[in-house]
Order: sequence, then structure tokens, then C-alpha cells
Amino acid sequence: MTDTTLVRDLERTGQDHIVQHLSKLEPSARARLERQLAEFDYDLVARLADIAGQDGPERSVSDFEPAPVLPLSRPPESVRAARQIGAEAIGAGTVAAFVVAGGQGSRLGYDGPKGCYRIGPISGKSLFQVHAEKTLAAARRHGAAIPFYVMTSRTNDAAIRSFFEQNDHFGLGGENVLLCPQRVLPAFDKAGRFILAAPDRVFVSPDGHGGAYHALLAGGALDDMARRGIEHISYVQVDNPLVPTIDPLFIGEHIRAESDMSSKVLEKREPMEKLGVFGYVDGELRVIEYSDMSDDLKRARRHDGSLKYRYGSIAVHVIDRQFARRMAEVDLPFHVARKRIPYVNTEGERIEPKEPNGRKVERFVFDAIPLARNPVVMEVSRADEFAPVKNAEGDDSPATCRAALMARDRRRLARAGIVAPDDVAVEISPLFDLNADHLAEAGLSDLSGRDRIYLE
Repeated sequence: MTDTTLVRDLERTGQDHIVQHLSKLEPSARARLERQLAEFDYDLVARLADIAGQDGPERSVSDFEPAPVLPLSRPPESVRAARQIGAEAIGAGTVAAFVVAGGQGSRLGYDGPKGCYRIGPISGKSLFQVHAEKTLAAARRHGAAIPFYVMTSRTNDAAIRSFFEQNDHFGLGGENVLLCPQRVLPAFDKAGRFILAAPDRVFVSPDGHGGAYHALLAGGALDDMARRGIEHISYVQVDNPLVPTIDPLFIGEHIRAESDMSSKVLEKREPMEKLGVFGYVDGELRVIEYSDMSDDLKRARRHDGSLKYRYGSIAVHVIDRQFARRMAEVDLPFHVARKRIPYVNTEGERIEPKEPNGRKVERFVFDAIPLARNPVVMEVSRADEFAPVKNAEGDDSPATCRAALMARDRRRLARAGIVAPDDVAVEISPLFDLNADHLAEAGLSDLSGRDRIYLE
């Protein structure tokens, strides 16, 4: 090895094992690993290694006051006014859609970017297509172009770019789709040492959804938004196809409050559901992660018997563009996630651990909320807006998501006067206009003998 600066950086940050490993590699493999190692900021590595070596909850809280929430049930005139404000902002071309999609579909047993996973109950449309078509439908409805930004990562950016190109950007137009890769960070073992994913590669992972601010800045999205006159960013997670990418009511409440960052919540299914909750800690509004709450706190009740911390965060926000730019320059806190990470040992053998052996370090997008002006927290309906695809089976799986999508579309048909039996599969494309003429053209007056209804 000739790069003594790299050796010093590795040694001063506790990565001596990597120095020893490099000396054992043949030249081409060593060169590949050195190129990757040279990309790391070793002052940051030292900080992250220290954070990764810490045990126990990061911000355990003993008690806090729940945040005030705009409830589902509120005066109709107020709802109409907020929705009108949002619709006018969308029609004026000041709103953009932002889909966070930096992860892979490994938990689903899917080899590829999660956004490419086919979720349509009948159509087999991908998560990306569902979100893109919801955005296109909103653009047509409000008579304005809505740019569509996607946060990718180094591990899936090329595949996602190819996917959008192959699908002609799902009708949005290539000029209206911009991909922004987020940064990746090395993972560590409990001693704060790099983990080798292969003999010539250190394991890295995306820097969390809190990396969205930097990704928007570094990827050119914030500059592109400024040129277009975009003021409000509608932020959604790619794994939740039920949520609207563009919600006039939510955007209107955000604008009416003159907020920098607003959030959606819903009523938890049960006290132990793994959703963070909003509350005031030391006078600041924060999202308190479920892992930072004791079981007693999660089960706490009010005098009337209702759950004290009843509203869970679903990672859906409206963020003002200028606030996002400021947050891209702010040093938001890092958090540790303990994960099972396959690795290569000193003999070059690949090991599949059965217990968490690694620690990924990431940032959370909602850690910007304490810095936001007038944050809004708005309740939404789980049935209408939350059906994430996270696990291969059980809760939050493709099966539960598809069932929720079909149930939502059955309700939409019922409001139009058409009752679809539960044993009939239903899917309504986001691009289908549910008016009487279109329904008549679809021939839905007689559903006898049908086993599926697909409206495109």
C-alpha cells in the first residue's frame, strides 16, 4: 500500500482490521476496496463509529404531552376552505410530489428497488406507477404540471432510472421526473468497526429518510423547484400506495397555518403498534419513536379510558421548499438501527447472522420538526391513506395492502351507487374519472358473473 493518508485515517478511526485485510488482497481487489474507502469522510466515520457503539435507547423519555391534532371530525366549512386553498396552490403550479424510495425490497423477498414491486391487485402495477398516476391525475384535475421527484440511493439509482425510462415515465413526461440519490454511510459492528460485505467492499446503506434534505439539494431538485416556482413539497414513502401523493386538504391546512413542515397521523390500531407519536419534549414538538417509549408509556390512558398517545405518525409530510434548503445545511442527529447484516469474515467466508450483528446509522426526516415554524399535525383515515408494504407476510404485507386497496375502491364504487360483492376483486386506476358517464361506459350496471372489476 502506498496511500499512507488512507492508512492513517483507518487507524485513527479504529479500522485497523481493514488495514490488515487490505494487505492480504490481490492487487485488483485491493484497488477496488481502496477506491471505496477513499470516498469516506473519516471525521464523520469517527463520529458514527462512536454513535454505533452506544447501547440502549438514544432518547428514552419518561413522560411527555401529546401534540394537538387536527381531528378527522372538524367543521365542514373549515375543511372546504382548507381544501380550496390547497387546490388553488396546486392549480398555480406551486406544489411538487416527492416520493422517498431509497430502499430495496429485500424484506419482501424481492430482488430490486421496492418501488418496482408490483402491487396492483389486478393490474400488477408497480408502486412507482401507482404514485406516478396519482400525481398525473392530480395534475389533470387541477390543470397544472406537477413535477415528480424521487429519492433513490446509490444501490438502486441506475435500476430506477432505467425503470422509469422503460415505462416512458408513466405519462408524466421525462422533463417532469427528477431522481435524487441520497448518500450512503458505512455500517458498523458493536465495536464501531466497518463490516465487509465482500472481500473488496465495505457494507454501506442509505443515510435514512432524513437524508432527503441533502438529496434534494445535491441532486439539483431544490434548484429545479425554484426555477419552476414550487413552494410546497408533498412528501410520501414509496411503500404506501394508498396515500395521496397530492392532497389539497392537507396542503391547504399547511398553507393556512403558514407552516414550514406539516405531518399526517392516524389512530393506532393498538398501543404497541410500531408507530412514532407526536409530543412535546422540553417544550419542542417532536416525533418520539416507539423504541424510545416504555411499554407502560405506550399503554398509558387518559381519565376517560382513551389511549393517551393514540395518534401514530405515517411519514407523510408537506415541507416548504425554503425550509428544506435550510435543513439540508443543518446537522440533524444520527440514530442507530440494529440489523442482521451478512458479512465476510477474516477468512473470506460469507456469514449469514441469525441475530442482529450490525448497526446502521441514519437520519430521520421528522427531526427537522422542532426547527419548523407552526407545524401542523393532521389526522387521516387509516382505511383511506395507510397500507404500507414492508413485510413478505402478516401485517403490512402485499396481501394486506392489496386488500386495503380493493376495500378503498369498493367504497368509491359504493359512493357512486355500485355495490361490488366482497368476493369480486376490484381495482380502479388513479387515472379513471369516477363520473356517471364513465361508469356507464364501463358497463357496471350488472355485476352478475363477474369475478373482477378493473377500471382504467
